[in-house]
Amino acid sequence: MTNKSQTASPDTPKGLMGRMRYAWELYSQRRLFTMLLLGFSSGLPFLLVFGTMSAWLRTAGISRTDIGLMSYVGLAYTIKFLWAPLIDRIDLPVIGRLLGKRRAWMIFAQVIVMLVLVGISFCNPSVSLMPIAILAVVLAFASATQDISIDAWRIEAASDEQQGAMAATYQLGYRIAIIASGAGALYIADFISWHIAYLSMAVLMSVGIGAALYAPHVAEAKEAIIGADKVDAFTGRFALGERGTRIIGWIYRGLLAPFIDFFGRLGWKALAILALIGLYRVPDFVLGVMANPLYIDLGFSLTEIATIVKVFGVWMTILGAIVGGLLIANLGIMRSLFVGASAAMLTNFMFSWLAMQGNDLSALTLTISAENFSGGFAGTCLIAYMSSLTSHEFTATQYALFSSIYALPGKLLGGQSGRMVDAYGAPGPIRDFVMSYAPMLSEKTAGYVPFFFTTGAMGLPALVLIIIFWRSEARARSER
Repeated sequence: MTNKSQTASPDTPKGLMGRMRYAWELYSQRRLFTMLLLGFSSGLPFLLVFGTMSAWLRTAGISRTDIGLMSYVGLAYTIKFLWAPLIDRIDLPVIGRLLGKRRAWMIFAQVIVMLVLVGISFCNPSVSLMPIAILAVVLAFASATQDISIDAWRIEAASDEQQGAMAATYQLGYRIAIIASGAGALYIADFISWHIAYLSMAVLMSVGIGAALYAPHVAEAKEAIIGADKVDAFTGRFALGERGTRIIGWIYRGLLAPFIDFFGRLGWKALAILALIGLYRVPDFVLGVMANPLYIDLGFSLTEIATIVKVFGVWMTILGAIVGGLLIANLGIMRSLFVGASAAMLTNFMFSWLAMQGNDLSALTLTISAENFSGGFAGTCLIAYMSSLTSHEFTATQYALFSSIYALPGKLLGGQSGRMVDAYGAPGPIRDFVMSYAPMLSEKTAGYVPFFFTTGAMGLPALVLIIIFWRSEARARSER
């Protein structure tokens, strides 16, 4: 396993003033400012196909089952590794020559996102859900393509020592965008209309286009081909000619080499690692689809949801991410992963408690504080873990694989979340049992209580895998 942990540079100044000057010089660079804006552009579309859209659909009277099924459009984010090698290899005509491969793909994807948001703004889910569903699929694919190109530019635009600062700046921009597309969109929708809300988000995508144009052009990284001699021997044996040799080499380099490297280094353990990555955030992803419908069914206004969930909650996520980074430095990745997974389970249970409290702003604030803090904490731990698994030669493609897999199980299960709530809330022994212990529940909210207990329990498999890896690493250290 490649160790990608960063250590302080020997040239880093000593003393408080020296370190402050060094930090200012680092974070005032053009690349870091550009990364902040690109992080904003990357984060803006995300909620517009998830949380914000689910709130819009629920206020329009769309059923929870249909809202849950709509979350499947987010699968584009989970399978982006399938076309990431194409973006890594294909130069767009005209703008590719003018701007370079990475910036050209950024702008192409950002323009698509902007146009689709304009189209969605003119849709009416009360009349027909199909146009929104189609446009949401296109939006998700364009947004995921933007993420791939931004990640590639980030890796190639800075040295290894600057990657931590680049990632931190990207996260800051991303979270600011979450506030804009979450709270901002809900405020606009509440005081004006959903049409203006989505049209405003389309205008904000111009920030990303400007950042891509402002971004310095960097030379694209050239990845090493593992086993190139064997590929040459194979193509030579069948006399495929120069074109055939190039095609085979292109396919091998782009589609096979990154995965051969990963599985070759880790063997059978690679499958267990991928399972851990995929299961780690399942409770949060499944919970997230039904969170906004819960707030609305409890009677909270869009303004209250925007203020507590989308503004205050985002800052709690940032705080959790910072604490996660500090804890990793002191406890190590595996212990921090365990703490994050345990916290995610417990905060899922808190949503069951919130459902039983009804329209209580204090209960909502406490629940959001715990859930967003633990989400930011767990997210930082998982990013650190996935980063430690990548090889330097294939960072972009392997990280795309990990970031795709970590969301896939949660997205698949999340699509059934509405049906789960409706099934739990249907007349029967489960609803009768829940309402006997919580008579303040209404028939509309009774299904949420067992649902959130179920999502919390979904974190148990990840905890088991963490314990297995933790003990395996401890045995390996003791044998050295």
